[in-house]
Amino acid sequence: MPRSVNHVASRAKRKNMMKLAKGYFGRRKNVWTVAKNAIEKGLLYAYTGRKQKKRNFRSLWITRINAGARAHGMSYSQFMGGVKKNGIELNRKVLADLAMNHPDAFKAVVDSIKK
Repeated sequence: MPRSVNHVASRAKRKNMMKLAKGYFGRRKNVWTVAKNAIEKGLLYAYTGRKQKKRNFRSLWITRINAGARAHGMSYSQFMGGVKKNGIELNRKVLADLAMNHPDAFKAVVDSIKK
């Protein structure tokens, strides 16, 4: 009995992978082995980047809160310690937004901590 090979499925698989290589430069866009390696590496970077994005935003929020707290004579650690001690349930994202865009509201938070 002759060997059965599913060329339709394997061609479709390669075609879908080559679609992902659209926009790549040189042989990365049209040579299968080079494109496959480039796509796999790109997807790996995309996965890693989604994790790094969370870290980067957290450090940005901390920097903004620190700048806002120092404008009112407190360090970041003193400010966050006061937030936890007074039971203020605002996360760093919200506090950073207050420090940047609503300085009056941030000042009210700082004043409530200083009491």
